[in-house]
Amino acid sequence: MRGGDAGSGELFSYVSCEARVPSDHPLRGIRAIVDEALEVLSPRFDELYSRIGRPSIAPEKLLRALLLQAFYSIRSERQLMEQL
Repeated sequence: MRGGDAGSGELFSYVSCEARVPSDHPLRGIRAIVDEALEVLSPRFDELYSRIGRPSIAPEKLLRALLLQAFYSIRSERQLMEQL
């Protein structure tokens, strides 16, 4: 079952992720482009996931995380989770 792409930024911190990233940071522009591309891919993701079962992590979140891993040359998923 496909999980949702809703954010949970306030769950672990009083300061949102949006407030931590400067408004002129290049990642903001990249995020807009990536979100647009993922919106186009969303129907395809729906087809790939089962309608029953436990919800997964949203594929959009996983792909965004992998992009950050590539941009910042993080060597492993474990290091990526530590950095996030």
